[in-house]
Amino acid sequence: MSVLRLAPVSLLALMVAAPAVAQTDVKTEVRTEVKTQADDGAVPEIVVTMQKREQKLLNVPAAVTGFNASFMNDVGITDFAELSLFVPGFEVQDQSPNNPGFVMRGITSDSGAATGEARVSVFQDGVSISRSRGAYVELFDLDRVEVAKGPQSTLFGRGALIGAVNVIQAKAKPVLDARAAVSVGDYDYRMVDAMVNVPLTETLAVRLSGRTKHRDGYTENLLGGENFNGLGTDALRFTASWHPTDTLHFDLITNYQKDSTPGTGFKSGTFNPTNPQTGAVIGDLSPTSGAALANPSGFKNRDLGLERTVTGTTLLGEWRLSGDYRLSSITAYRRFSASEVFDADGMSLPVLAVAEDARGKQWSQELRLNYDAGGAVSWFAGLGYFKEEAETRVPMQIDERVAGLFLTNNLPRPTPLSLPMIAAAAPTAFGPLAPYINSAHRESSANYGETESIDAYADVTWRVTPKLELSAGVRYTQDDKVSGYSASVETPSVLAAASSLTPVITANVQAQVTQLVTQYVMANGTMPPQSQINAWTAAVTPVVVQAVVAGMPPVGIFKQPTPGNGNRIDQSFSDDGVTFRLVGRYAFSETVNAYASVARGRQPKVLSGDSGATPLAAPKFTYADAETVDSAEIGLKTRLMGGRLSWDTAVYGYKYENFQTQVSTSTGGLITVSAGEADAYGLETQAYYRVTPGADLFLTYAYSHARFGNGLYEGNRFRLNPDHSLSLGGRFKFATQNTRFWFTPTYTWQSEVVFSDDNDLPQHQPAVPNLRPVADTKPDETQKAYGLLNLRLGFAPLNAPWSVEIFADNVTDEAYIKDAGNTGDNLGIATFIAGEPRIVGVTLRFNY
Repeated sequence: MSVLRLAPVSLLALMVAAPAVAQTDVKTEVRTEVKTQADDGAVPEIVVTMQKREQKLLNVPAAVTGFNASFMNDVGITDFAELSLFVPGFEVQDQSPNNPGFVMRGITSDSGAATGEARVSVFQDGVSISRSRGAYVELFDLDRVEVAKGPQSTLFGRGALIGAVNVIQAKAKPVLDARAAVSVGDYDYRMVDAMVNVPLTETLAVRLSGRTKHRDGYTENLLGGENFNGLGTDALRFTASWHPTDTLHFDLITNYQKDSTPGTGFKSGTFNPTNPQTGAVIGDLSPTSGAALANPSGFKNRDLGLERTVTGTTLLGEWRLSGDYRLSSITAYRRFSASEVFDADGMSLPVLAVAEDARGKQWSQELRLNYDAGGAVSWFAGLGYFKEEAETRVPMQIDERVAGLFLTNNLPRPTPLSLPMIAAAAPTAFGPLAPYINSAHRESSANYGETESIDAYADVTWRVTPKLELSAGVRYTQDDKVSGYSASVETPSVLAAASSLTPVITANVQAQVTQLVTQYVMANGTMPPQSQINAWTAAVTPVVVQAVVAGMPPVGIFKQPTPGNGNRIDQSFSDDGVTFRLVGRYAFSETVNAYASVARGRQPKVLSGDSGATPLAAPKFTYADAETVDSAEIGLKTRLMGGRLSWDTAVYGYKYENFQTQVSTSTGGLITVSAGEADAYGLETQAYYRVTPGADLFLTYAYSHARFGNGLYEGNRFRLNPDHSLSLGGRFKFATQNTRFWFTPTYTWQSEVVFSDDNDLPQHQPAVPNLRPVADTKPDETQKAYGLLNLRLGFAPLNAPWSVEIFADNVTDEAYIKDAGNTGDNLGIATFIAGEPRIVGVTLRFNY
């Protein structure tokens, strides 16, 4: 059934019983998800809806971290990367808004392939936005964020193999309200947040909020132009809330985000930055210094960088059928379109320029019925429909003159030749083929994914005694999927075919010259002089070369074209599976809870396509079996010292089967394969302590031991996963007779991380003919342990509608990298992306 049919059904189900609009005091209808107890000195207490009902975090039998808008504003959280610093067991790598990596308890979800599936799901008000190239959205004007760790497939469904992040956006409220904040800082940083909330009637209110955030790049462009690793985002949200009766309400949410950022600074760790025209060295190999990157003229007709648009519309509905039953509906449509151009080799010469053009659209509908009469048993059950169409296209441009020298290991290291020198050497290097060597050879590949999914789920909680509670849940998911692949070559690559062309050309030239010699002998009775033979050879060779080249198939360097030089080839398949959870919670008192759980998470099987070995051959499709994880977890949750101390701890262990990872193919592509078994165990703790009503301290710590078992990467560490991570900070607020002040210091630290599942080990990076000319034996694709100190200091006159805050991020100007390896690693020349340096600025806030 299509979503276009389901959506009216869901709306009708909610609206059929709606009586005439009642005249009620709508201010009593304002739903406040964050409860505070400031009057008695207790720490803030967050109410979350992870288990599809409102619960205090204390009573949720799972490892959940919740932040309200107040905390996020105080510590300066504006995006997922900043959020992850304060969530134990959660890491986010932000190469660019188009290429994030979400890591939960050691498991990374970052594949850009249209055929891939997420392991860590991101949601906006219960709607999955997990497709990697559209998942990284700005965090502004929120009620709260909930981060649930462990297998959450039963509760959240699609993609929540090992965790879920649910962003709860602020809804329109029946009060007149407005606020704005303006920030400026180093690197021409400027950010503006604004919101206005207007009640139109007693039952209808609207809210408009937005953010614009821009910053110049912090990695110098040594060739001139925009610096790399900058920001450029504009986002807008409109919400409307309608409460026609006491028992029925709707929230309409529309989001728009536009990203336009300068290029990502993929800095080579192998080749010095040089002036490509003179060969002069203009930089060094440090990953945190300037880079000499450029987009070759004509490729994609634009500069390096990202252009991305993400839009989405969600309709939330809830009908309280009685005091015991509640029917909820979530209807959503979402789409994204992104194009990112990057210098994949990380050097000044145009060896390889790559773009990624990704787009996707999805429709989803969920209906859920909750029952809770306040007795021993409560439950919820639901049905969901999801449909998605996605495509990721990867065009490439290669300068065959430079690539020919590189792929044969004749490009000097660490200082390459200049372009004029390479051009002058081409006739000698390529002989008679030199005129056909293309300085802008282009080829492209694309993968396609289509999914239509239906799932059914149910979860029941039995309050065995006032202290003991048992919960069990199950979800069944049925997927019908299509994986597609195509590749095309704009003009045949003589470089790629050189090894096969040379014997053919030589044989044809020799045959024609021999024929001319024979004719001369028959006519004159003597052999022609050598000078004549040389002249015939020189005259015949270009003609033969031209004829042979003209008859070439559309051969590529990295990708061989599919039939028809670009036809899309599809394969259909189905997948279904069951996930479950069993949870027990015991309340030792009203402020101390313990829980234990076992659960299964599942990631559907994946079918990846790649080019065949020869031009115009059918693509090769590789299956990766469904990945499953079985988990066990025990935890303790407390609120002690009269509510002044909130402390949670969880210990967990996982067992993975058919762990899916991406590996490079002989054609330079990435496919998803099963790496065998894997194990993980760890500990997470988080504490929040109110020393006095104006002084709070908070601390998080996570230990995560995640390793591959048998299979491809036996014994290796999981990528992007530190064994240890820590955050600590304070919120200090005090006032004088006329002024209030606040000070918020935070410090975050993590131990060493590796950036690939192969752990940069030489045995996984051997030399590969025509791809990686030299084995990569340099162990440099890691980031040693480091910490970041951030400070925020603010003041405002008492009862004034404005405030000023000074902020400093990375106060000690710690040098670190956020990624290493990347596309260049497939060629044996890893590239590196520097982390943010110290940035100091000021924020001015206004409140209505």
